[in-house]
Amino acid sequence: MKPSSKPPVHAAMLCFLVAGTFSNAAFAQQKSLKEQIVGTWTYVSVDNIRPDGSRVPLFGPAPQGRVMFDRNGNYVLMTSRSGQPKFASGNRNQGTNDEYKAVAQGSIAHFGRYEVNEADKTLTFHIEASTFPNWNGIEQKRPFSINRDELKWVTPAASSGGSAEVVLKRTH
Repeated sequence: MKPSSKPPVHAAMLCFLVAGTFSNAAFAQQKSLKEQIVGTWTYVSVDNIRPDGSRVPLFGPAPQGRVMFDRNGNYVLMTSRSGQPKFASGNRNQGTNDEYKAVAQGSIAHFGRYEVNEADKTLTFHIEASTFPNWNGIEQKRPFSINRDELKWVTPAASSGGSAEVVLKRTH
């Protein structure tokens, strides 16, 4: 009988199991919250939360916009009510008072730098400039959570008063 050049099945199975254990252990290591937040997100909802707990969608039932976080701590955020009417003049510098009011109440944008505090699970926006000028140059700390491809935060002092809950979905 000629000796086999193939390793015994149990040795091959042991190698497979050991390799699988190491790759599973590496996979199980969770990314930091800052690593998880990096990317582009789209809006699911933006609700104003009233003192009685009731909710009002600030930008309608289907808000539009993006939030982008880069690895270097920069962000850009733009939120808009869907279906806003166009300016009758076709010129943004020649809108009517009602058209300007609709834009101001139906959108918000800001950009700057951000920080993630892993311990208390907060996101701090260092707002450089905003379409709501009262936020220019300020910091806002917001509790947040990430669950797979959903990012949620609370804005304690929303630009419309009260607090707001923002829910976003990661784009792919």
